Amino acid sequence: MFEQIEKATSRIIKLEKSELELFLSLLSPKKVKKKEMVLRTGQECRHLYFINKGCLRYFYITDGQEKTAQFFFENGWFTDLESFLKSSPSEIFVEAIEASELLLLEKNNLYQLYEQVPKFEKMGRILAENAYLGIQQKTKILTTLSSTERYLQLMNERPKVFERIPQQYIASYLNLTPQSLSRIRRQIQSKV
Repeated sequence: MFEQIEKATSRIIKLEKSELELFLSLLSPKKVKKKEMVLRTGQECRHLYFINKGCLRYFYITDGQEKTAQFFFENGWFTDLESFLKSSPSEIFVEAIEASELLLLEKNNLYQLYEQVPKFEKMGRILAENAYLGIQQKTKILTTLSSTERYLQLMNERPKVFERIPQQYIASYLNLTPQSLSRIRRQIQSKV
């Protein structure tokens, strides 16, 4: 169960055996069913999550409509950083798109790691930087590219999304209606 997180962590920081053992001892496994909510708006996010298996999406509800913000797959980390850092109620939902296996690191345990193994501060910084860059990239895509360009870029950069994510969530992620997404797909297929 811990092989994937060991590999993912070793790509960021190099740990001694005792440091790795401490880290693994602080993780809690959690299995979630397809369509099960991992986090709901109003709940405080108290964990950093590693996806060992499966797929999750986080979304907002605005004017009664779901707005998908991101998808997370195996070997990925996620948290609601605002809720996690501020100890405030979350404003997002996180749902399992597939049956998933997660490894949870509780906030106090993360801070314990920061104190006992300073290398984890580097890892935390790198994960936060990558999250920021992802948000910045998505904002740029949504504000500068046409709907067709957004679709093509997602298809080229993250083909896994099209293999595993229902079309209505992809449309929401691209800030499109499902009908617009279908139209774009038909236009692209007719040119092939």
